Amino acid sequence: MAVKSSAIGTRRPLTIAIDGPAGAGKSTVARQVARALEYTYIDTGAMYRALAWTVHHNGVPTDDVDAVVTVADELDVRLMPGDTDEFTTRVFVGDDEVTESIRTPAISQLTSALSTIPGVRVRMVDAQRRMGLGGGVVMEGRDIGTVVLPSADLKVFLTASPERRAKRRQAELAERGIAIPYDTLLREIVERDTRDASRDVAPMVPAADAHILDSDPYTASEVVQQIVNWHEEALARG
Repeated sequence: MAVKSSAIGTRRPLTIAIDGPAGAGKSTVARQVARALEYTYIDTGAMYRALAWTVHHNGVPTDDVDAVVTVADELDVRLMPGDTDEFTTRVFVGDDEVTESIRTPAISQLTSALSTIPGVRVRMVDAQRRMGLGGGVVMEGRDIGTVVLPSADLKVFLTASPERRAKRRQAELAERGIAIPYDTLLREIVERDTRDASRDVAPMVPAADAHILDSDPYTASEVVQQIVNWHEEALARG
């Protein structure tokens, strides 16, 4: 299904916030929406993963909150478009490319834990807000529409059933040669959902004015087209 947008370039570029639980397809959808609209894609999850990788790589005690926040203060993370795959974001910490390293199950779990630290979130949110200035941005994460960019022009909360998300995650890992049982992934997703939704700081909940989109019945292209349609409606409203 071709993704079309007839309103591109007619008015000021908008800011689009896409939130939702892990494995809902936010990254794939956000990248394709950004490409369709010729906007900049910002993967905030990759920023948190880069922090988790740095903490793990440097042997920083994960229960030492001050030490973890210091790492967040000093973190030099860069997001760049892929050289050969237009739907891939390359992630660098300093001079080290960590694009693949930050996608392991262990880093995923550590990322979820570290993201509950208030000092970490304050620093990350500040960096993300600066990235969103000026519009023309598609930013995805878990609290973009509620905390990072509460004044975003278009907010989408993308979700999917835990079962579908576990299957998607298993397939993604298998492509990288990592075999994880489906039941293990399903349990981790449910646990992470509970942790993300119940944390004291910036819990994962839909913004009051967000479009709720369950991706289970649709293809990725159909989900992208729906968001592009909402973008055109937002442009028309001015």
